[in-house]
Amino acid sequence: MNPFKSSSSAQKTKDGLLSGFFALLTYLILGCTLFIFFDIAKKGLPVLMPVFSEKGGEVVDLDFLTRMPETLVDYTDENGEKQSLASSDFIEYTKANPDAVIENKKTNAYSGGGIAGPLVGTALLVIVCMVVALIVGVAAAVYLNEYAKQGRFVGMIRLAIMNLAGVPSIVFGLFGFAFFCLFPLPIFTMIVNEEKSLAAIPMFGGYLSFQGWGNSLLAGGLTLAVMVLPVIIAACEESLKAIPKGFREASLALGATKWQCIRTAVLPYATPGILTASVLGVTRVAGETAPIMFTAAVALKGKLPWQEADGKGIFWVSDLLTDSVQAMPYHIYTVAARIPRTDATAAMQDGSVFVFLLMVMTFASVSIYLRIHFRKKLKW
Repeated sequence: MNPFKSSSSAQKTKDGLLSGFFALLTYLILGCTLFIFFDIAKKGLPVLMPVFSEKGGEVVDLDFLTRMPETLVDYTDENGEKQSLASSDFIEYTKANPDAVIENKKTNAYSGGGIAGPLVGTALLVIVCMVVALIVGVAAAVYLNEYAKQGRFVGMIRLAIMNLAGVPSIVFGLFGFAFFCLFPLPIFTMIVNEEKSLAAIPMFGGYLSFQGWGNSLLAGGLTLAVMVLPVIIAACEESLKAIPKGFREASLALGATKWQCIRTAVLPYATPGILTASVLGVTRVAGETAPIMFTAAVALKGKLPWQEADGKGIFWVSDLLTDSVQAMPYHIYTVAARIPRTDATAAMQDGSVFVFLLMVMTFASVSIYLRIHFRKKLKW
């Protein structure tokens, strides 16, 4: 039979219908995604940029980005108009106007002020997570692909990594809570918690105390790092496999050691793939709620993490890393699931979701830009 003979009209029709079906499913998914994005932008953009709202206003609401979350106070003034103020603004208003008529006063927790705390906390969690996960993930991928002798044991390790990728995030949260929060891990501190500390060694004018990290930025970041490691290891290993063996052979033939070969002839050309892994990692961990609920996040804080850190040098860093933080996923969960949606609370809910979406897109965009930048420099 002639393999190049044109198909019958019935077969061509069937192929056309199948192609159209696949295209329909593709554009349906794209349409749903765009609808979600546009719906979030439609509701959240006027909160972040009041100039697009019906009332008008500033181009960007800096207070929403720079103030900490507060309780929102709703009340009716002497003219019968409904007013909404953050708790600190309401206190100042009542002090400045002691004779003001305030009726039907109601409070809504976490729905006033801004989102500075959750924004900063999320950024710090992502930075700690990605620094640890990329270092450990790249090292593990290099070992599995370049050093390890391929066999049943390495195959079992790869299978374990694949299985780890399918573990629910809440299980990682419980693991992080049991190990990073409760286990007596060492920290540098000026004041030893005698109830929790197993031992305290005087050092650098303070103590190295084995009292655990508790609910902290470091515990949350490391929990997220453990959760995203399978994705990063798999992506990095695939990028290393894509490098031609000739690069390695030429380097070794010139007298380079194994590590020199990897460092100069393999890793630079695998950088775009490693940055792709970072994109996948950021998009995975930035929106996780369950792990940080157990290990790092709190619903309300009055100060940013570095404002509560004491001491100097390593003790300041230790205080920063062992302090609890707010986080956008947990903040959104709190204001959306626990606070009834009203005209007063809708702004915080919609604005938080929109800003969080922009934040994740920014992290991913930076990684994509770096990947394209390094890819253009590498020609092979």
